[in-house]
Amino acid sequence: MTLDELLDKISEGLKKPISKTEIYSNEIQISHLKKIDKVFNKGLEYYINPKHLEENKDASIFFRKDKFNSELNLGAKRIVNQFEDLKITLSAISKLSDIKFERKVPIYTVNDNPKEVANSLREFLYPNEFSPVLRDFLKELISKFAENNILVFEFIETWNKKDTANINGFYLKPNVIVLKRQQKSFRREIFTLIHELGHYLLNEEEIEEVDVKSISQKDLSQIENWCNEFSYFFLVGNYTDTIDNLNKADSSNDYHFDLIQNISKQTNLSTLALYTRLLYSKKISYKGYNNVKRELDELFRKKIEEENRKKELDKLSGIKRSGSVPKPINSPLFVNTLQTALYGGIINEYDFCKKLNIKPEKIEQYI
Repeated sequence: MTLDELLDKISEGLKKPISKTEIYSNEIQISHLKKIDKVFNKGLEYYINPKHLEENKDASIFFRKDKFNSELNLGAKRIVNQFEDLKITLSAISKLSDIKFERKVPIYTVNDNPKEVANSLREFLYPNEFSPVLRDFLKELISKFAENNILVFEFIETWNKKDTANINGFYLKPNVIVLKRQQKSFRREIFTLIHELGHYLLNEEEIEEVDVKSISQKDLSQIENWCNEFSYFFLVGNYTDTIDNLNKADSSNDYHFDLIQNISKQTNLSTLALYTRLLYSKKISYKGYNNVKRELDELFRKKIEEENRKKELDKLSGIKRSGSVPKPINSPLFVNTLQTALYGGIINEYDFCKKLNIKPEKIEQYI
């Protein structure tokens, strides 16, 4: 962020914009400092610390990488910074608590076959029982990852948030995966999780907007192609041969629509991801793919329209709906680490509740 960009940001809504001289002076108004902190969310004590800042590669992915697959907006950078800070805090807590997050999964390279890697890892990273309830399936995946010392976090953005992040997920070395909650499309979030698992397997950090349609794009990097392939094979599982043995999808067989939807329900891969796979393997034409995509978009639009209509009818009928913000799924590894730190006196009950974002009266449910 340039100085001019910062000044524009902190001057929003003011009749008289804040000037450079008001920021670069021997003294700064506390009101200006508070506006600056609303941008960076570091806490006021951060700015009065006399210690000089250092570009520590261990502290931030922004120092470790020169460019990312997505052009990151301010909302995305804030989210990344938030979880970088949390990762560093957890690292300190784990050292003080004598907790070791040893890697249990080997590191692979793009020369390894993503299908073979996926089949191998399904044995201990895939849920023991498949659940068609998408949130339950996601929760089970996060638990399985926790068993193998992989931390998964969700971040949730409300509809009225000013600076929303333009990313779906990212991987931070050595063992942190962060996902954007996709409340209306859990299948997309599940695909993103496994895609980021691919980055973990390759030990290649990335911050990006993962899109299932990109499975068919030839201009992706070797790493991105590998992660997409791995994600597909990990989720499709035993249905790989069914997809591979399909005849070409066209209007004469209704594009195998019923079969593809059934496979989607049995794997929690989205219907579009499966059709994208067919496009990638040349089992559907671009014209046919676009026809199917338009139909899927229309079905989704009608679904949202129907949900909004029901909400409006309930409102007119005086029926109150719960308007609570969805809560992120907590990784058991995260909870266990904080529990150990609490029992060992490393953190207090206030910090425990704050980090888990729970009310003090609910602490008994977690200890």
